Amino acid sequence: MAGRPDSSALLQNAMKGDWEAVVEIYRAHPEVHKAKITKLGDTALHIAVLDGEENKVQELVKLICDKDVSKAALGIANVRGNTPLHLAAASGSVRMCKCIAEANKSLISDRNVDGETPLFLAALHGKKDAFLCLSSICGDEGSRYCRRDDGDTILHVAISGDYFDLANEIMSKYEDVVNSKNEQGLSPLHLLASKPSAFRSGSHLGRLNSIIYHCESNQTLLVFIIQHARSRNIIKLREKKHKHTWSVEIMNKLLKSAETYRYEDNGGKPKLSQSWAKDGETMPYQEHVDPDGGNSKNNDDASMKTIIISGDEDEDGEKETPILIAAKNGITEMVQKILEDSPVAIHDTNLDKKNIVLLAVEHRQPHVYQLLHDRIVMKDTVFRRVDKDGNSALHLAAMLGKNRPWRIPGAALQMQWELKWYKFVKESMPLHFFVRYNKTGKMPHDIFIDTHKDLLKDGGEWLTHTAQSCSVVAALIATVAFATSSTVPGGVKEDSGTPTLENQPAFNIFAISSLFALCSSVTSLVMFLAILTSRYQEKDFSKDLPYKLLRGLTSLFVSIAAMLVSFCAGHFFVLKDKLKYAVFPVYAITCLPVTFFAIAQFPLYFDLMWATIKKVPQRSYKVVAN
Repeated sequence: MAGRPDSSALLQNAMKGDWEAVVEIYRAHPEVHKAKITKLGDTALHIAVLDGEENKVQELVKLICDKDVSKAALGIANVRGNTPLHLAAASGSVRMCKCIAEANKSLISDRNVDGETPLFLAALHGKKDAFLCLSSICGDEGSRYCRRDDGDTILHVAISGDYFDLANEIMSKYEDVVNSKNEQGLSPLHLLASKPSAFRSGSHLGRLNSIIYHCESNQTLLVFIIQHARSRNIIKLREKKHKHTWSVEIMNKLLKSAETYRYEDNGGKPKLSQSWAKDGETMPYQEHVDPDGGNSKNNDDASMKTIIISGDEDEDGEKETPILIAAKNGITEMVQKILEDSPVAIHDTNLDKKNIVLLAVEHRQPHVYQLLHDRIVMKDTVFRRVDKDGNSALHLAAMLGKNRPWRIPGAALQMQWELKWYKFVKESMPLHFFVRYNKTGKMPHDIFIDTHKDLLKDGGEWLTHTAQSCSVVAALIATVAFATSSTVPGGVKEDSGTPTLENQPAFNIFAISSLFALCSSVTSLVMFLAILTSRYQEKDFSKDLPYKLLRGLTSLFVSIAAMLVSFCAGHFFVLKDKLKYAVFPVYAITCLPVTFFAIAQFPLYFDLMWATIKKVPQRSYKVVAN
C-alpha cells in the first residue's frame, strides 16, 4: 500500500465495515495505531469494539502489540476518557475484554472522565461475564477499581440496574463495598429499599398472573402451563420471580454484613475517624486510604479501607434510614426483616420527625401498616407519635398527596378508597387514640375535607357522566322491553284469547326474558337517576353512591342479557324452519353491537365490585413495576 493513509481513509473503511482493509492499514502503517479518526476521539480499535468485531479486535490488538512494545495505542482514550477496554467491558464481550486486558493489564486501572474503570462499567451495564473476567484478571487488586467519582460503587450500580445476580457475585468477591456510601450518603441497602418492584410485596400481578407466579415452584405444573399457554408473559413472570428471590437474598446479605445496626446511620457524610480527620473535614463516602497516611478518592495505589460511620448529623441534616425508605415504598419483606434483626429500628425518624408508622400511612402502604399493627405490642410509643407539625397518623391519612396510588380507575372510586383508608386507620386504634389537633389547630376530618375538595368535585363529575351515559342505554332497553312484553309472537287464539304458541319452549323463554328485561332496565334507570340527584357529599362516596352505581350497572347488564334472549326467542319462530341450526350463529352476530357495550363496561363493573368488597384499599405499583 503506497503512501501513508490519512485518518479519513481509515474512518471510511471502518464505517463501511471493511475491517480487512483496516487490518491491512494497521499492518502496513503502525503510525496510525494511535490516530483518532472521529470527532469523539475514537481510534479504529474503539470502533471495532463498538461494532462487536471480536475477531478483528484480536487482530488489531495483536498488530499493536507486535509493532509497539509499550502498547500505548491500546490505552488511547476518547473525549469521554474511555479506552477500548472500557467499551469492551460495557458491551459485555468476554473475548474482547480478555484480549485487551491480557495484552496490557494496566488498562484495568484507567478511569474515564467520571472516574469509572472498565470493571465498574461492566457492573454498571450488568455484564456479569465480562465483570467476572476482568475481576479474575485484577486478582486481589480489584477492590481498587470499584468506585467512581460520585462515590457509587459497583454494588450501588448493580442494585440500581436490578442486576441482582451480579450484585450477589460482587458481595462475595468485594466485601468492602457492602456498607459503602456515596456522596448522597446512600448505601446499597438504601438503594434496595427504594426499589419496590424488586420485591413481591411491591409488584401487582393480578389474579391470573398471581396463580402462575405461585406455580413457578411446581416445575411440572409450570411446564404444563407454558406448553399450553405459549405466552411470553409467563416467561416474564418467571424472570420476575427470580428477581424477587435474588432481591431477598441480597437484602439478607446486606443486613447480615452490616455492623451492629449499621443501617441506622442517617446517611449523612460520615466523619473521618479521629486518626484520619483533617481540620474537622467530613468525608462524603469511604475513600481510598493511603497506608502511608494520605487519602485520595481516586488513588489507584491506595487500598480500600472501611471507615467506621459515626451516624452524626451533617450539615445537610439527617437522611432517612433504609427501614423508613422501605416503609414508604411498601417493601414489607425489608421492614419485617429489619425489625426482626434490630427491633430498635422501630424508633427511627426522618427530618420531619415522621416514624415508620407515619410514613406508611402518609404514603398509603396498607400492608406495611397492617404488619406494624399486628407486630407491635406497645403501640402507644409508636402509633401515637406526631411529626414536626403535630400531625398524627390519622391526620396524615386524611391528607391527599400529589400522587394517587390506589389501584382503581375513576375519581369517584379514588374518593371511595381515600375514605376507606381514612376509616381503616381510624378504626385500627381505640377511640380517641390519636391526637385531635395538630399545631395549626386542625382536626383530621377538617384536613380530609380541605385536601379532597378537587377529588370530590372530579368524582361527582365522573359519576354524573357515567350515570348519564348508562341511563340513556337503560331507557332505550326499557322502551324496547315494554314494547316487546306487550307483543305476543304468533298472536292469540280467537276462541280463548290465549297465545297460539303458549306450549312452545321458546315462547316461555320469550315471555320470561322480556319481563326480566323490563324490570331490570327500569331498576337500572332508577339507580342512575338516584345518582344524578345526589348531593355528592364526602360521606356519600363511602357506600351510598358506589352501591347505587353497582346496583345500576348490575341491573343494566341483566337487562341487556334479558333483552338479547327475548329477541332471539321471539325471532326464533320466524327462522327455525328455514335456517334451522344456522339461526344461532346469525343471532350471535346480530347481538354483537349491543354486546360490545356490555363488554366495554365490564372492567368498570369489576373494579367497582372489587372496591366495594375490599375493606382495605390496595395500592398500585404500576409506576415501578416492570
